[in-house]
Amino acid sequence: MGQNLISYIDIRVFSHATEDENKVMEAVKKILPSEFAEEIAFEKHDTRGHHGNPITFFETRIKDKKILGRIVEKFSSNLNTLDKENLRRSITTYTEKGSLYVRLDKQAAFNNEFKLAQADPIHVRIRFKKQDITETCRELGIIS
Repeated sequence: MGQNLISYIDIRVFSHATEDENKVMEAVKKILPSEFAEEIAFEKHDTRGHHGNPITFFETRIKDKKILGRIVEKFSSNLNTLDKENLRRSITTYTEKGSLYVRLDKQAAFNNEFKLAQADPIHVRIRFKKQDITETCRELGIIS
């Protein structure tokens, strides 16, 4: 499901100096299908925050159609009804130029929950092949 509707998925996450990088990546891997979590490679970049604090940045772009379909299935089946409704009502604030931008709660992901968040999230960008993102998201079960 979905692999023919999606061009790619980007996932980015920041690990602050106060966080354990391994736990941050464990949280990210929990939003991925377990059968593919270990084969998805993330690039690691070291940077500095506004006050000079060390921050590690992880990112990946997933293009494999089989993996894309499974990510969307997991996402749509685990995102709670309230968040799906919020996405549907505010879809234009989450979309731009053929992409859906979603921020997932890092701590909730660590606990195997999918929950939208604003502060210190896991950033997910789903790039669609079609421009009618609302209809595509409905078709994929991302929104209600």
